[in-house]
Amino acid sequence: MGILSVDLFITLDGVYQAPGGPDEDTSGGFEFGGWQAAYSDQESGEAIVAGIDRMDALLLGRRTYDIFAGFWPNQSDHIADTFNALPKFVVSRTLTDPGWEGTTALAEVAEVAALKERFQDIHVIGSGDLARSLLEADLVDRLSLYLYPLTFGSGRRLFPDGAGVPAAFRLAQPPQGFSKGAVALVYEKAGAPVTGIDISQA
Repeated sequence: MGILSVDLFITLDGVYQAPGGPDEDTSGGFEFGGWQAAYSDQESGEAIVAGIDRMDALLLGRRTYDIFAGFWPNQSDHIADTFNALPKFVVSRTLTDPGWEGTTALAEVAEVAALKERFQDIHVIGSGDLARSLLEADLVDRLSLYLYPLTFGSGRRLFPDGAGVPAAFRLAQPPQGFSKGAVALVYEKAGAPVTGIDISQA
């Protein structure tokens, strides 16, 4: 059985929208696109590329798929070569004929379970709506978060008000801090939250 990881670049207030560029995703009037570059350094870049090199399949939601499919086929670096060669899957009820070579459309989140029988290391990048649906379906094995020292007060969040499911996680590896302030945190599912304990009795 393979592992499904959700990889997110995320701010302290949970925003994952448009880290890569000012015009990457302006939906909802988001004005802060392109926030990741100011905190990029060699060490964090190497860690991100190492994660990409481990994956043997890429799973995306429709919004992130459209962004990736419009960008990566036109690039020629190592990351582009990897993404373009990987088997890719997009969950969408409306997209039936994906244009990015090597992409298969899945109509329902439930179809993702079968991918874990076929691949060893599947990664979801961005795709917050899909990530929430996968968490609700108990299909996520790992959260790989790159946490950046920023808050915006607006933007697409992994868990907006009222979203999310009760779940506990444990650190899968020690946190990794980078010179410009970002921190890599990797968590694995650890069952249900433990609650109802008086802290004075712990």
